[in-house]
Amino acid sequence: MSGTAWFSLRRRLLGLLLGGVAAAWLATTVFSYVDSHHEVDELFDAQLAQAAQTLLALASHDEDDGIEDLGDVAHKYQRRLRFQIWRADGRLLLRSNNAPATPLTAADGFSETRGDDGHWRHFSRWNEAGTLQVQVSEDHHVRDELIGHIAWRLLFPALFGLPLIGLWVWLATRHGLASLDGIARQIASRDPQQLQAVTPASAPEEIRAMLEALNGLFQRVETALETERRFTADAAHELRTPLAALQAQLQVALRARDDAERNRSLAQLQSGLARASHLVEQMLQLARLDPESGLPNPEAVDLGELAESVCADLGGLILDKNLDFDLDAAPGAVVTGQREWLRVLVRNLVDNAIRYTPPDGRVHVQVQRDGGACRLSVCDSGPGIPEDERERVLRRFHRLNPGEQPGSGLGLAIVARIAELHGARLELGTPPDGRGLLAEVRWNSA
Repeated sequence: MSGTAWFSLRRRLLGLLLGGVAAAWLATTVFSYVDSHHEVDELFDAQLAQAAQTLLALASHDEDDGIEDLGDVAHKYQRRLRFQIWRADGRLLLRSNNAPATPLTAADGFSETRGDDGHWRHFSRWNEAGTLQVQVSEDHHVRDELIGHIAWRLLFPALFGLPLIGLWVWLATRHGLASLDGIARQIASRDPQQLQAVTPASAPEEIRAMLEALNGLFQRVETALETERRFTADAAHELRTPLAALQAQLQVALRARDDAERNRSLAQLQSGLARASHLVEQMLQLARLDPESGLPNPEAVDLGELAESVCADLGGLILDKNLDFDLDAAPGAVVTGQREWLRVLVRNLVDNAIRYTPPDGRVHVQVQRDGGACRLSVCDSGPGIPEDERERVLRRFHRLNPGEQPGSGLGLAIVARIAELHGARLELGTPPDGRGLLAEVRWNSA
């Protein structure tokens, strides 16, 4: 797992949650700041307009009075406000102590100026008769200071709240993921032979699928190990008898009194070696099939052509027993599969039929196509298999009447396994005439 990019789930959750909260908080703060800025401007502009209107109303009753100086201001915010009242002839009628003797602004309505004396917001208005003009100014710093206080009040909870939220999220994720550490320790402490399902007392719902997949893997591994142990034990048992027989025949050949006895022993030794070789070959085939869960290099295979090729290879056995052999292969019976495995399937079925059929008997091989389905059937006139034994003969090394009939008990087990890997099924039955065995492999679709 050197190429795996590992990461901390706790740190990732902490980063994502805090990042999301911080982003939402920042967006809210920015929106609140912009909205507050707008509302403060609206409020202060309204106050400027109202102050101007009030001053204009008061001044309208005293147009003939001279200029007045209202004296020094006392409050700090007063020093940031100033006003002037002008007559139409350009005479300054009234001004605040901090206002200059020149007009505050040349524009009517709201305006702003920047200069050595700062940044000011102005409002200028004439009375209805056009004889008096009021100009009111406010230091923009008042607004900025107020908005700064609002911004700080918005940011203050975030500065202290985010660390607290981060601590809480860290504690929550640590507590929430503690069960994962427990499951990891439970799995790490197991012996290799402990393949039972992992069943924690409590676990997050989000890892249910992972636990089920892991338990399924454990079950498959246990099944594979059990199959391997059973295969090894069966193979050791089945090889013990032919090897002992070979050793006995070898000893007989070594102690033979004449050439005739030695030749008989050597012939039996050769026959025993052939049987042992066949047994080992079938065991190796089964061992190769067991780990497979799919088809390597699948291709389109014509069952009819494959059956013809297999039957031609077994022609010598057919002639030796003088069998009434018939092959009926319909064209176009094509299935998707692994060609060599399908060859083993067909060969085992035909070879079993030839071996178990007595001399001068009958063997019929048929390949049919029915719509999208294909069927391979091998019918013989041998002793057949009782109905209550047909399921057991598909088990490995299971033989009917061992010692009386040839075979290792693996042929049909191999056929059943290959059929399973190809999505087909093997069925054993009785021919229409009631004699022998009918073995059929059915594919649901090509």
